[in-house]
Amino acid sequence: MGRHRTDELDGGFEPHNEPPPRRRASRGRVFAPLAGAAAFAVLCGVGAYVVFNKNPSCDSGGAKVALPVVASPDIQPAVEKIAKDAKNLRVDGKCVAVTVTAADSSDVANTMAGSGPTTTKVDPALWIPDSSLWLAGTAKAGGPSLKPAGHAADSPVVLTASKAGATKLKAAFSPASWTGLMSAANAANPDGLAKKVRVLALDPTQNAAGLSALLAGAGVLKAAGGSEDTLVGVLRQLSESTVPSPDSLFATLTKTATRIPVGISSEQAVWAFNTGKSPANPAVALYPAEGTVSLDYPIIVTAKDEQLRKAAEAFSAQVTSAAGRQVVQAYGFRAPDGKAGGRLKADYGVNPKKPKELPIPDAASITKLAQAWQQIKLGTKILALIDISGTMALPADKSGVTRMQAISGVGIEGLKLFPDKAELGIWAFSDNLRGKGVDWKQIVPIGPLAQQINGVTRRDVIQQALQQTKAIPTGNTGLNDTLWAAYQNMSKSYEPDKVNTIILFTDGVGNDDPNGGISNAGILQRLKQAYNPKKPISILIISFNTTKDENRTQMKAIATATGGAAYFPQNVLEIRKIFLQGIARRLCAPNCGGTQK
Repeated sequence: MGRHRTDELDGGFEPHNEPPPRRRASRGRVFAPLAGAAAFAVLCGVGAYVVFNKNPSCDSGGAKVALPVVASPDIQPAVEKIAKDAKNLRVDGKCVAVTVTAADSSDVANTMAGSGPTTTKVDPALWIPDSSLWLAGTAKAGGPSLKPAGHAADSPVVLTASKAGATKLKAAFSPASWTGLMSAANAANPDGLAKKVRVLALDPTQNAAGLSALLAGAGVLKAAGGSEDTLVGVLRQLSESTVPSPDSLFATLTKTATRIPVGISSEQAVWAFNTGKSPANPAVALYPAEGTVSLDYPIIVTAKDEQLRKAAEAFSAQVTSAAGRQVVQAYGFRAPDGKAGGRLKADYGVNPKKPKELPIPDAASITKLAQAWQQIKLGTKILALIDISGTMALPADKSGVTRMQAISGVGIEGLKLFPDKAELGIWAFSDNLRGKGVDWKQIVPIGPLAQQINGVTRRDVIQQALQQTKAIPTGNTGLNDTLWAAYQNMSKSYEPDKVNTIILFTDGVGNDDPNGGISNAGILQRLKQAYNPKKPISILIISFNTTKDENRTQMKAIATATGGAAYFPQNVLEIRKIFLQGIARRLCAPNCGGTQK
């Protein structure tokens, strides 16, 4: 093999050859390669600038699309974390500046529907409430029809008690169930589970977990063949035991009490309470055996501007992404498919296993129950008229109990169903009780049952009056004059924020007034003319031991004239049911149609 030169395309040389002799070069030839290298470096620098600054960081300023997001307070921290992680989000080449504000879902829903109370003014381009239940109410109230672009998270609605209370609860009803909860919350059964368990409720008009629980309980009750009277009893009881917020709920659960306090909450709220405050007596989530419904955190794009809508849709995609799911799971929520994250575990009072699901009721059922709650929550104003005429001294049945004693028992039983803030008063009537032609007299003036009268509550005063009232053996029945006087009295003192009612307790013998007074036809005519459906004052009649058709007919006619009802119980055991039926009538007032029982 001979020695030879190689091409020196790259300016190199064959290492076995001698290097060529040095030659003095001109200045220009020395810097030409350096100039080319410098030019190449500059071009590379420009290229790098173009590549890496084509999408500069959104922190560098410039035009931005402001995206206002409003989220339920429980999920707002998680949504805000997702927004910070997506700081370089863009639409149409512009950065998206996301601000996440917390606002109660009921407030936002009322604002969008233009109805109901609100405490904040918000105008979100994207809204994440805690439940799709609010969307049904918004559409029903005439607001926009809102459809979710996706869901941010999931959190089952659960029963909850303190850890100590949950242990005691097993002896009262186990396993945990909506059936047990409804039984404990039934006002018509105060001697049952209610003696051991105190049910705390979140106002369903303000809290989706509270509304979800009522819907779940009502659905289970209906499926089991339960009556509307039972549901009314539950609503009546819960309407008087609401707590204003989840914080208040958990504070109450952990207090020592004679009855075991049981509340309703989202699973995430239990987790947040246990992880955020490290309580000495933590809360426990109890999953109803029948199944439950979940808060589903729908993502609602409300923006009308095209660019803003694109920004909202882009952020929605961030929330529903795999990274977004991990964030919401880190805050104690489940992913939209119900899958729990690593932090949702028994150490924090919850069970990561996905609970059995109950179907979500349709929009009509949601609206009906919400309206029923509002009606039940209305205040109560009652004037009770007690018949003390001679026939009330007659035996009510073979037991020897007089009609007067039976009516007293009726009143005392009914009294148990009314809350302390309810306003009640009593008149007694026969004939000439306050001089000739004045057939009635006031026994207890109308006022709140909890109000003190000479050191005793009005509730106790009324109960004592009922126990001590006796029939006048020779007394006649100035029924019609008394009814008219009572109706005029209630009309003058009408209170629009209350259900104004006259309850007549009698044996149904009818009007028997030797002084003449208003006739049967006359009282019907006057009541029909005086009745104002915009200011309804209904007459409910509880006519004990009434058997004659003509007496029943007149009682029914009086009640019907005022949108009321007449009831004819044959024993005291029927009374609780009758009072609940009377309370239930406020759900249809003033168009109840005069149903009689």
